[in-house]
Amino acid sequence: MSTVYVTHSSYAQHTLSQHPEHTGRIISVWQTLIEGNLINRMQQNEPVEATDEMILAVHEATYLQQLKAISQQQRIVLLDADTYVLPQSLQIARLAAGGVVTAIEQVLNGQARNGLAAVRPPGHHALPQRGMGFCLFGNIAIGARYAQKAHDIQRILIVDYDVHHGNGTQDMFYDDPNVLFISTHQHPFYPGSGHIDEIGRGGGEGYTINIPLAAGHGDRSYQEIYERIIWPAAQRFQPELMLVSAGFDAHWRDPLAQMMLSLQGYAHITRELVQMAETLCEGRIVFVMEGGYDLEVLGHGVRNIAHALLGDETVSDPIGNSSRSEPSVESVIEAVCQQHQLC
Repeated sequence: MSTVYVTHSSYAQHTLSQHPEHTGRIISVWQTLIEGNLINRMQQNEPVEATDEMILAVHEATYLQQLKAISQQQRIVLLDADTYVLPQSLQIARLAAGGVVTAIEQVLNGQARNGLAAVRPPGHHALPQRGMGFCLFGNIAIGARYAQKAHDIQRILIVDYDVHHGNGTQDMFYDDPNVLFISTHQHPFYPGSGHIDEIGRGGGEGYTINIPLAAGHGDRSYQEIYERIIWPAAQRFQPELMLVSAGFDAHWRDPLAQMMLSLQGYAHITRELVQMAETLCEGRIVFVMEGGYDLEVLGHGVRNIAHALLGDETVSDPIGNSSRSEPSVESVIEAVCQQHQLC
């Protein structure tokens, strides 16, 4: 079986000049995949538009109505200081969430082994009641709920390696024991959530694992985190499907954050996740594009996801490592392991 690749030309139409989340991000991804001769090696699928029913599985009706009202206006609306909506943004956001649904559907119906959804606007900050942090709809959350409802998937592992905490995804599954949400993120940092003691609520207690990291952590720290926290947590959970919020803003050259991952480091954790899926859930994994604001880093980061999904040994890294040293991650690993009984 092949790798499904889902994207859409309309993603370029949601853009605002001088904003970090602009059309150049998706264009860089498209160009880098073309340069790597990767697109024709994947199964290309057009995304469906997420229906109201799909959206309302994780979002409140009043928020969807607000976006529908904005779509009738001929102006830019700011949901907050960071998050813009254009008249065409609702349809594009439907295609972004629908792109994740399309990739998941192809994997779960056996048409593809794994998938890559190169979508925008991103989604992991969107809350049930409002958009925030550049995000309009919870793309990966909508896809996960679809997998639960349409395919009766009982255990979904969502790993978020964006530099910002995926607060929206966390909120949507905070009381759900059928979704294990694991986030590595810079902390303290936007949006301010993602403390170690945020572990879920009610029946979902223990099914949220936050790994907050001070600025400066990089390849070595992430390698240890995956070996000592994420692998054991995934093996204990035994997922039937894995979804990944793939943000490349933890790279050392990203203009919005202060972490130290290299493209080689990103490729390593990507391959760890692919191997995790091969070991635990018959390879069923879908990567969903989130943040990343250095265009070259973002393009090559997504290219390396495609290589990993296709089984290539290739790692594309024209940038290299930072010369700065990183702090020890031992205390964080010990604290998380104790909190979640992974020691």
